[in-house]
Amino acid sequence: MPGLTRWRDVVLVHRLHFPLPLSYLAYACWGAAFATADPRHLFSGPVVVTVVATLLALLAGLALNTAADLHTDAHDRDKAALAGATRRFGSRRIFGWAAAEACTALVLAVAVALCLGRWAAVLVVATALGAHVLYNLEPVRLKRRGFAGPAVFGAGFLAVPGLASYFAVRPSLERSMVPVLAGLCVLAFGRTTWFSVPDHEADSRTGVRTPGARYGPRRTLVISCVLVATGLALLGAGLWWRYGPGWALAGMVAEGAFLGGMAALAGPRRSLSRMRRLATPVVLVGDLTLVAIPLLAV
Repeated sequence: MPGLTRWRDVVLVHRLHFPLPLSYLAYACWGAAFATADPRHLFSGPVVVTVVATLLALLAGLALNTAADLHTDAHDRDKAALAGATRRFGSRRIFGWAAAEACTALVLAVAVALCLGRWAAVLVVATALGAHVLYNLEPVRLKRRGFAGPAVFGAGFLAVPGLASYFAVRPSLERSMVPVLAGLCVLAFGRTTWFSVPDHEADSRTGVRTPGARYGPRRTLVISCVLVATGLALLGAGLWWRYGPGWALAGMVAEGAFLGGMAALAGPRRSLSRMRRLATPVVLVGDLTLVAIPLLAV
C-alpha cells in the first residue's frame, strides 16, 4: 500500500512515533502552564495558536535534522528505516518541508504578536529555529562540535520553545522562572548528550564529532549524568521557590527517572531502539508531570 508507506515515512522523518508527539506537546505547553493559575487559559486563542506555532518549529527542526543526517544515518543499523524514508522522499523535498513548517510557525507567532501587542513569543520561535539551523547546517553544524551540539539542540528543542506559550499568557518573565528555565536548559543538555551515545559508532565512521564519538560512550554518559543532576537541582530550586518542597521533589523525581533507562545502554546490546523502548515512556511521564505541577499546585 504506497499511501500507507508514504504516511509512515512522514511519521519517521518527523520522529512522530508514539509517545514522542506527546512529549513535543509538553515542550510546547509547559510555559503556558507555568504562566497561568487557571487551566482554562491553556485553551485561549493566543495560547493555542502559539502552541501550534511551537510544534511546527519543533517539526521543522526534526525534518531539518533528518535531511542533514542522511549520510550518517545510513551507517547506523538502528536508523535504517529512517534513512530509507529519507531516501524515498529525497533530502531536497524534506528541506522544503522544514522551510515551509518554519515559515508557517513564524507567521503564526507574528499573528499572535500582533493580536497581543507583544513580540516575545516571535523571538522565542525564531531563536528555536535558529538553534536548529546552527545545529544541523554547514558551515557551523554544531552537531559535529562536541558538547556544543547537544547544548544548543537541547535548549532549542526541549527547553526554550515552551517560553513562547508563556509569553502568550504573560508579558514578562517572573524571577522565579529563571532557575526553572536554567534547570530545563541544563537538563535538556544532559539528556541530549545521553541520547547521542548509541549513535557514536556511526558518527565516528562518518566524521561527525558528537560527544559520544569524540570522548567515548562511557565518559560521555558520566558527563551526561552530571549535567542531568545539575539540571535537576536547578529545576528543583525553581519549583521550590514557586510551589514548595513537595512539588519540587515530585518534579525532580519525575524528570530524573529516565536515568533508569541507562540500563538500555549497558553491555553489548546497547542500541537506540532498545533505549527508546525503555527510556522514552519514562521521559514522557517526566515531561507531562512538569506541565501538570503548576496546574495542580495552585
